[in-house]
Amino acid sequence: MSKKGKVFIIGAGPGDPGLITLRGAECIGQADVVVYDYLANEDFLRRARKDARLIYVGKKGGDHTLPQGEINRILADEARKGLTVARLKGGDPFIFGRGGEEAEVLHEAGIPFEVVPGVTSAIAVPAFAGIPLTHRGYTSTVAFVTGHEDPTKDKSDIDWRALAGIGTLVFLMGVKNLANIARNLVEGGKAPETPAALIRWGTTPEQQTLTGTLDDIAAKAKNRAFKPPSILVVGEVVALRPKLDWFEARPLFGKGIVVTRPEEQAEEFARLLAAEGAQAILFPTIRITPPASWDGVDRALAGLDGYDWVVFTSANGVKHFFARLRDRGGDIRDLKGVRICTIGPATAAAVGAMGIRVDLVPDEYISEGVVRSFETVDLEGRRVLLPRAAEARDVIPEGLAKRGAAVDVVTAYRTVRSKSRKEDLQALLDAGRVDVVTFTSPSTVVNFKKIMGDEPLPEKVRIACIGPVTVAAAKKQGFTVDVYQETFTIPGMVKALVAYYTSKKA
Repeated sequence: MSKKGKVFIIGAGPGDPGLITLRGAECIGQADVVVYDYLANEDFLRRARKDARLIYVGKKGGDHTLPQGEINRILADEARKGLTVARLKGGDPFIFGRGGEEAEVLHEAGIPFEVVPGVTSAIAVPAFAGIPLTHRGYTSTVAFVTGHEDPTKDKSDIDWRALAGIGTLVFLMGVKNLANIARNLVEGGKAPETPAALIRWGTTPEQQTLTGTLDDIAAKAKNRAFKPPSILVVGEVVALRPKLDWFEARPLFGKGIVVTRPEEQAEEFARLLAAEGAQAILFPTIRITPPASWDGVDRALAGLDGYDWVVFTSANGVKHFFARLRDRGGDIRDLKGVRICTIGPATAAAVGAMGIRVDLVPDEYISEGVVRSFETVDLEGRRVLLPRAAEARDVIPEGLAKRGAAVDVVTAYRTVRSKSRKEDLQALLDAGRVDVVTFTSPSTVVNFKKIMGDEPLPEKVRIACIGPVTVAAAKKQGFTVDVYQETFTIPGMVKALVAYYTSKKA
C-alpha cells in the first residue's frame, strides 16, 4: 500500500505577509506542493522550497481559474502520491473560505490533514483602517456575515432584522451586493445614517478606504468604481477612523518603490520601506557571482599574515572573501594581527558577524572617505589587501599608495546583469504603480538602463540614489536625481524618502 501524504489547510491572512502565523510559514517550507489562491499574497511563495511545485487555482470574485471540485481533486490526488501539500488560502480557511468543504473531502478520502488558522480579514482589515470592531463607548456586539450567498438558494438565509440590532457588522465579499445589503439593513431597522466603511485590499500598501453611511455608501462605491476584494463595516465604530487611522497615515503609504539591489540583499530595504507604508517592488538589476578566477584571492590568503590591513568596501566582499577562506580550510584566526577597515557600518556589521572587530570606519561611507580616514595612520611600507568587485574605482588603491602603502587589489566577486525582464516592471509603470526607482550603486544604474532601454520613465517617477558616485552614474545615464541623503546607508535612504514625501505633503 502506497504511503499517503498530508494536506495542510493554511490560512495565509488578509494580505500583509507579516500576518501569517509561524505555523503556517513552517508548513509552507515543508511542502512538496503549494496550492494557492488569488487572495494569498504571493510573497508567501518565497517561503516554499526551491523544488516545491506551485499550483495556482485562482478564485477571484466568482471568476475561478478552477472550480472547487477540481481543487478538491488536486489536493486529494497530490496527497495520494505521498506528497506533503500546503493549501494556502486567504484569511482564515474556516471563515467563508470553504476550508471546511476541502477538509470534508480529505476526510472522506482517508487523507490526513491539519488546519492552520489564519488571521481573518474580518478582523485585520478594519484594524488596518483604524476601525475597532468593539469599543466600550460604542458597542460590545459584532457579527461577521457573508455578503455573497450561494446564488442557487431561493431566498436569503440572513435574518436582516436580527442583524440590524447588532452594534458592528462586517460583511465579507459584499461589494457586488452592496446596494441590497444597505437596503435590507435599513428595512430591518438599521438607521440610514449609520456610518459605513468599505475597505479594499486591506492590510496591503494598496489599501483604499471609503466612508459614508448606509444611505449613500453604495452610490459612493459606484462612483469610485470600488471592486473586490473589499470588506464592508457598518456601525458607529466607523466614526473612530479619523482618530485611529494609523496605517494609511504613514508617510510612504501607497508609494510603489522599486528596489534594484540583488534580491538576496533587498530584505532589509523592503522591510524598512514597508514599515513606512510603501510597497517594495523587487526588481534586481544585478546579481553577485564568484570571480572568474580565485587565483588572486588564493594568493592573498596564502600570505595573509604578511598584510597589515584588509580594507572591505562592501558586505559582498566580506561574504565572498570569508567563504573562500573557509573553503581553503582557514578561519578568522588567520587574520591575527591584521587590522580591518570597512567603508561603512553595514560592511562593518558583516565583518562583526564573523566574530572580528573592525578597527577603522570612515565618517563618510565612500571611497574618498576611506582614504581620508587613513590620514592619521602611518602607511609607509605597510601592506594593504583590498578584496573587492571585479570592476570598481581606483580611488582607494591609488590614494593609499600615495601614502606609502603597497596595495594588493584582488577580485572577490563579480557584479553581473540580473535576469529581470523589462516587461515585469513596464506593466507596473504603465499602471501608474511605480513612484520611485532606487539605486544603491553605479552597477544598479547601468544595468537598469540596459534592461529598460532608452524610453524615459513616466514623469511622476522619482529617482533616489545612495552616495555621490551613484548619483553621478545616474546623471550619466540621463536620470534626474530627486532624492539623495547625507547618510550613505539603506536606513539613510529610507529616511530621505520619508523626508521628501513629508515635505511634499506640508
